[in-house]
Amino acid sequence: MGRYLRTVNAFQIRTQTTRDEVLADGQNIEFGAVVDMIVARPNRLRAEVTSDKQQRLYFDDGKTFSVWARRMNYYATVPAPATLRELADTLADRYNLELPVADLFYWGDTRNTEQIRGAMDIGPSQIDGVTCEHYAFRQDGADWQVWIQQGDYPLPRKLVITTLSDPARPKFTSVMTWNLAPSFNDAAFAFVPPKDARRIMLIQAPLGRDSQ
Repeated sequence: MGRYLRTVNAFQIRTQTTRDEVLADGQNIEFGAVVDMIVARPNRLRAEVTSDKQQRLYFDDGKTFSVWARRMNYYATVPAPATLRELADTLADRYNLELPVADLFYWGDTRNTEQIRGAMDIGPSQIDGVTCEHYAFRQDGADWQVWIQQGDYPLPRKLVITTLSDPARPKFTSVMTWNLAPSFNDAAFAFVPPKDARRIMLIQAPLGRDSQ
C-alpha cells in the first residue's frame, strides 16, 4: 500500500472522520469531521476540513502554505518545504498543527514500520461496497487497524487508531473515498485571502513533537 501510494501523483480524497475526546472524568465524547482534499505531488495541496467545532482550509501552492479559518476569517502563511511529507513534519514539529490526513504521506516509511510489534491479517471485509483486506497492528501506545482495497489499486479505505496510553482508550476513525483522476488546475492550490480577512502569525510551539 505504501509503495503504491507513492506512485499516485495526483488524487482527490474525501474522508469522514470521528475522534474521541476524553473529559476530565474519563468519559469519551465523539466529534465528527469531513475532509475534502486534492493533491498534486510533490508539493501542492488543498484541503477543506469541516468539523463539529471549526472549519479550516489548507493550501500549499508549492511555495507557500496557508491556513484560513473561514468562520473567524483569520488566515496565516508560512514558507512551504519541498514536499508534502516535509510539510506535515514542519507543521507538527514547529507549530503543533496537524496536516489533514497526514498518514497518507507517511505510510510505507521504514521508520514507522519498525515500530510495529504485532500484526494480524483479519481477512476480507467490505467498506462502502469495496472489497478490502482487513489488518490489525500493535505498537507501543496504540493499536490500529487498516482496510486496504484488494486488487490492482491497494488504497487504504478505512483506518482506526486506538490510543492505549490513556485509560479511556480514545479512538480515531477515518473512512476514505478516492478519485484517482481528479480535474483541477494550478489555481486550485492558490490562496487568495478575502478583502476583509485578517492575517495572523503562526506561533512556534515551545516544544517540538520529538521532544514531548
